[in-house]
Amino acid sequence: IRPGAIWHSDRGSQYTSASFRALVAGLGMRSSMGRTGVCWDNAAAETFFSALKNERVYRTVYATKAQARRDVIRYIEGFYNSRRRHSALDYRYPNEVHYSYQQPPAAA
Repeated sequence: IRPGAIWHSDRGSQYTSASFRALVAGLGMRSSMGRTGVCWDNAAAETFFSALKNERVYRTVYATKAQARRDVIRYIEGFYNSRRRHSALDYRYPNEVHYSYQQPPAAA
């Protein structure tokens, strides 16, 4: 986790508790919460988790937590980030956008 990373969540009681906020702060992260009754402020995350659940998790029976963890990582890294275009990213792949930020600027 990089210092200053943002933990965005809804207003669930587990996320608004003092102990959870202290954990986030202790990790050097900043908390971010959606406003009550506003669903679109977290649309990208909601879309991702919906796809993960519907395209992978709900279709698979896992024998162990370790197996589930490996499968979810495989889905994210092997499919979602590399082969699934996103309208919020101008129909580019998440990996394409991520790595474009790491490229040095081209000289003029």
